[in-house]
Amino acid sequence: MKGQDWYQADDVAEQYDDIRFADGGRVIDRREKEAVLSSLAPIEGKRVLEVACGTGRFTTMLADQGADIVGLDISREMLEQGRRKVRDAGIDDHVEFLRGDASRLPFPDDHFDTVLAMRFFHLMDDPIPFLSELARVSADQIVFDTFNRRSARVLYTWLLPMGSRLYSEDQVVSMLSAADLSLAGEEHDFVLPYGFYRNLPGAVARGFRVVDEAIGRTIPGDYVASVSYWDARVSDNE
Repeated sequence: MKGQDWYQADDVAEQYDDIRFADGGRVIDRREKEAVLSSLAPIEGKRVLEVACGTGRFTTMLADQGADIVGLDISREMLEQGRRKVRDAGIDDHVEFLRGDASRLPFPDDHFDTVLAMRFFHLMDDPIPFLSELARVSADQIVFDTFNRRSARVLYTWLLPMGSRLYSEDQVVSMLSAADLSLAGEEHDFVLPYGFYRNLPGAVARGFRVVDEAIGRTIPGDYVASVSYWDARVSDNE
């Protein structure tokens, strides 16, 4: 998996949220959380596995909404940040954090209602085995995001410390079919890539976001969106 050592570094885990989701990065954080909440609703009482939960941004949010959630990550350092978040929020009775490998999940078949995997598939050299393993433990739904091959992200992805796999829509559909999943919903967003927003003050980023959303509502803008949010279902539960 790309970036494995980078994600497990102590200094990366401690600074991850501040670097990526402060100032202009709040625009990204807000939109990602909106996409997750929309896809998983209703959340109360839902059994959720979050793969590559990192510092627990979504884990904490979903537990606060009433989900019973397991957050799994390969990084001990990231998981410790997540544990601090849920303790501080007083919702640790709804959350379990585990260190583990997404290619060999320690759960029986159909154990969860939903599996969530955000900021995960861009790290995969061969994503189909991982998606098949996520599908194995889900009784119904898998929600994930991808970075898109036809977007501006292609111009700078080689500069990232862990690289980044980019996908076409056809590749995602083919990947779902190979894992015996069907596509229930999709959204495409961010004509301007994430890296652009992170380098801006919050007020400036919000101004650009208004323009970005207006362009994104057009057919050309939707086509060159840098991020896609996918809602997939186990085929027997269409």
